[in-house]
Amino acid sequence: MDSFILQTLNGISYSALLFLLASGFTLTFGLMRIVNMAHGAYYLFGGYVGLMVAKSTGSLALAMVSGGIASVIVGQIVDRLFIRRTGEDHLAQVLVTVGVAYIIGDVSLKTWGGDAQKLPLPLDLRGIWELPGGIIYPKFRVLLTLIGILTGIGLWFIYKRTQIGAAIRAGVDDREMVSATGIHVDRLFILISALASFLAGVSGVLGGAFLTVYPGAEWEILVFALVVVIVGGLGSLEGAMIGAVIVGLLDAYGRWLAPELSYFVLFGPMAILLLYRPRGLFGSVHIA
Repeated sequence: MDSFILQTLNGISYSALLFLLASGFTLTFGLMRIVNMAHGAYYLFGGYVGLMVAKSTGSLALAMVSGGIASVIVGQIVDRLFIRRTGEDHLAQVLVTVGVAYIIGDVSLKTWGGDAQKLPLPLDLRGIWELPGGIIYPKFRVLLTLIGILTGIGLWFIYKRTQIGAAIRAGVDDREMVSATGIHVDRLFILISALASFLAGVSGVLGGAFLTVYPGAEWEILVFALVVVIVGGLGSLEGAMIGAVIVGLLDAYGRWLAPELSYFVLFGPMAILLLYRPRGLFGSVHIA
């Protein structure tokens, strides 16, 4: 029973990291109809920037902010120079952003080397906590879970209770109608793109402390984020939340109970789900 509880906690903490990365991705596609395969590269770049800041200052909060801002800058450059030129051609978007991701990966490899590096944690975040029931668990993973929950609550409030959120929801359903009401859609797109890049950078910093940061991590984490988006449904914040929990728990239980079949445990249910719900659990946008 203790092992089951620990694996559940592991899955939930991993879910928090996946949600931070996948929430921006699903809203970007849902509103802007942009398939940005460089999203994982923003994760990697933000993680490396946060690593440098954490080593020089010892502050995790400053590392998260720095990594997020660095990813926003890169994301806006990529968006203005490359993505906007593709229009609504999804195949061109995939090809362009995959190329950008490889460029960012190679630059990161040249700059920071090929060894896996772990982001140093402040002293007060090292060690373990004794949770109710006598369960021993690392402090940082508890913090990561809390950050994911608070981010989810904050995004839900913005998405459901503000005028910006109303415009985003309307844009997911019918962005032409949003333009007709006088809302400046381009500014809304810039805001959503910046938020998605910031969340990717922050998740890279947290992932650097949780999983380490290394060349190739951008593709590995992106695969899991894509599964979250597909299971939850494109354009759905609630779907990203539920999808992240499902994927995190399946990954944890799969690696624990059947490590040789861990990918089957993850991708098998996804394939079955798509047979019956092509849009995912809560999606309003076709995946194909």
